[in-house]
Formats: sequence, structure tokens, C-alpha cells
Amino acid sequence: MRKSLIFLGIESSCDETAASIVRENQDGSIDILSNIVSSQIKEHKPFGGVVPELAARSHVEKIDVIIEKAIKESGISIETITGVATTAGPGLLVCLMVGMSAGKTIATFLKKPFLAINHLEGHALSPRLIQKIKFPYLLLLISGGHSQFLEVQGVNKYKRLGTTIDDALGEAFDKTAKILGIDFPGGPKIEKFAKLGDKNGFVLPKPILHKSGCNLSFSGLKTAVLHASKAIKTKQGKYDLAASFQHTINEILKIKSKKAMQMFLQNNKKIKNPYFVIAGGVAANKSIRNNLENVCKENGFENLFPPSSLCSDNAAMIAWAGIERYKKKLIDNTKFSARPRWPLDEKAPFLKGAGVDHS
Repeated sequence: MRKSLIFLGIESSCDETAASIVRENQDGSIDILSNIVSSQIKEHKPFGGVVPELAARSHVEKIDVIIEKAIKESGISIETITGVATTAGPGLLVCLMVGMSAGKTIATFLKKPFLAINHLEGHALSPRLIQKIKFPYLLLLISGGHSQFLEVQGVNKYKRLGTTIDDALGEAFDKTAKILGIDFPGGPKIEKFAKLGDKNGFVLPKPILHKSGCNLSFSGLKTAVLHASKAIKTKQGKYDLAASFQHTINEILKIKSKKAMQMFLQNNKKIKNPYFVIAGGVAANKSIRNNLENVCKENGFENLFPPSSLCSDNAAMIAWAGIERYKKKLIDNTKFSARPRWPLDEKAPFLKGAGVDHS
């Protein structure tokens, strides 16, 4: 019987400082022994968005404490870990370098393997933390910097089926929140506003909805929200615009997800029980989750949506990606450099949403 694998994961790609200890046991079961995340919302709130220099400084101040807390909470001795996995990109370079430096130092001191993890691969493999689904499966990755449909063929094997050609979905949520006067980070609060409004209050565009393929576009929608907001004179008007925005997003994702499912099945004709997975910070939106659950039922897909704690940026998914890559002998060395741009499917043509940090 093989040994248990224990990995320290470190995440610092944007404005969360995170560390986690994840163990895969001899029988294949998985324990998230700790998953510590320190947010920087207070630091960036006065500026209405993430300031890279402030984010990096906060990472430097917190990283050691967060790692120590993760180790202590896990109940293990740091000497017993199998390896260290650290986010190496995509993200803000000055932020990535903080986590990379910490991870490399620990790996070198303990003489343990070091694995540089693509943040997007962390999201892509995170569903396997909660259920050992088989490859391939269809992934919708939606966050502040990324919006993509990906065919997850295996560890280190990805095919991009579609991506945003302009803004990421999370960016559209944040900009809409700002237009409605919601404090940073406003994206998650849009859903609360939407529950109080009329989804038919405003007619908003659905860019490239009926074009072939499953590429996405949110820039025109964001602009339409800006124009519509100028006619709002009451609080209810803001609720109605938020509801109309949420409804429009759901309609876009419904049509585009169906197209992505068709493409996935065309590429995998022998698959019997296809899975559709969503990940990324925006995947915590309950309205989107409910909408996509229905899409799965209508199109014969099983759905697997990780809990909110594993959708937003976290280090458990990085530690797990480290375990997955370690088992495939995909081990790096400490000379590996941070990569601000790092698409999962490097053969796919360049588009803004394909692994670029938009902060």
C-alpha cells in the first residue's frame, strides 16, 4: 500500500494570503487538515479595487503567520510533509513572488519537492478534492480575471473550448456594483440586490449570444448597465437593474453552457456520465449555481459544484493540485519563475480571458 501524501499549499496571486495542508490517505480519501485565508478587503476598499503594491506589502506582512497557522491547525509536524506547492501564476507578479519565495524557502530548508502550480489548474482540479470524478469533465471557470469553458482531460491536460473575448464575468459584476454605488468588493452583493428587484425591469444586451461556439463577451453588457443607470432615481430602480443584470448573465451562461456541453460530447462520444463543473469566485453566486444545475438536468450532465470555500482563491486547491501533479512526477525546481500570464491550454489562440490577470 502506498504512503499518504501531505502537501503544504501556498496562494498569493492577488489579494488573498492563503496556506493549507491537504493529505491524501493510503486508501485515496482526502483530508483538508487546514485551509487558512486572509483577505485584504479592508486595505483595498478605500481605492475601490486591488492596488498591486499594497497587496504585495500585505502578503509580505502576513505570509509567515498564515503558513504557521495552517501548520498548527493541521496538527502535523512540518517535517512530515511530502512537498510544497505554490501558486506561480497567473496573477500579479509582485504578489506571486511573495508566495513563491516562501514556498521555495520552506522546500529548500526541508529538502522537499517544490511544485509551481498554475492557479487555474488549482481551480480546475478542485472538484476532485470533494469527489474523485474521472477525466474528462467539462469545466466553467468564472472569476474576477477569468471566464472560460475548459475540457479537463487530465492533470496538465486541458483544451479550451471557449473564453471571454473582453471582460471576465467577475469584472462585469464588480463594475456593475460600482455603477450601482455598492462598496468594494461589490460583485457578491449584486445577488442580494437582485433578490429585491424585477428581473424584467430593464432589457439588457446579450453580446455574441447566438454566434457559433461558446466564447463569451461581457463588455457591452457592462456598458449597457452604465447607460441604464443614468435613468435610475430610486433605490428600487437599483434593485431592478441588479435583477435584470443577474437574469441576463444567467441567460448568457445557459445558452453558452449548452453549446459547450455539445462540443464536449462531440469530443468525447464514448463518455456515459458526463460531468459539468463550475469553479472560481463567481461560482459562489447561488443564482448562477441554480441556473446551471437546471442546465445540467436538461442536457444530461451530472453537476459537481465545489463549496464556496473552494470556489474563491484558497490554498487547499493549490495543495491538492500539488498532490495530483506529484503523482504524475510533474515536479519543478526552485529556479521556476512566476508567470503573470499562464494559460492552461497554451496551444489555444491568445484572447484576453485565456489566463491573463485583469486586476
